[in-house]
Amino acid sequence: MSQLRPDISLDMLNERGKEYLPGYLGIEITGIEQGGVTSRMPVKALHFAPNNFLHAASIVALADTTCGYGTIAHLPEGAESFTTVELKSNHLGTVREGGIACVAIAQHLGRTTQVWDAVVTDEQSGRKLALFRCTQMILWPKG
Repeated sequence: MSQLRPDISLDMLNERGKEYLPGYLGIEITGIEQGGVTSRMPVKALHFAPNNFLHAASIVALADTTCGYGTIAHLPEGAESFTTVELKSNHLGTVREGGIACVAIAQHLGRTTQVWDAVVTDEQSGRKLALFRCTQMILWPKG
C-alpha cells in the first residue's frame, strides 16, 4: 500500500492547481492525511448550468480534483504521475449559494492503480450532494 509522501503539503497542492481548472473554479485543498483528502469550493455563478442549478461538472471537478490530489500525495516511490481512467458520480441534490465540501478516501492504493471514493456535501448543512468513485492508473517512467 502506498504511503502518504512526506514531500507533499497543502500549500504545494493548492499552488499546483492555481493556474489550472482547480484554481479557476476556486477549489481549495483543506486537509491531507494517510488515505484521505478534504477540500472545498465556494459556489459562484460560474459553477451553474443555464438552468440555474449547480452544474454536475462543477461537482465532478471538485471530487475528481480531490481524489487526484490524493493520488499525487500517495504515488508509489518512483512513479512518474497518474491519470484518471474511470469515474462515476451519483448526484443527490444541489445548492444555490454558499460552498460545497468534499471528503475523499482511498479504497485501494496499489502499485498500478488507486481507487478513491468521495462524498460531496453542502458545506453549511452537511447534506450529501453527490457520491463519486474513480480509478487512477499510476504512470511509470518508460524504459
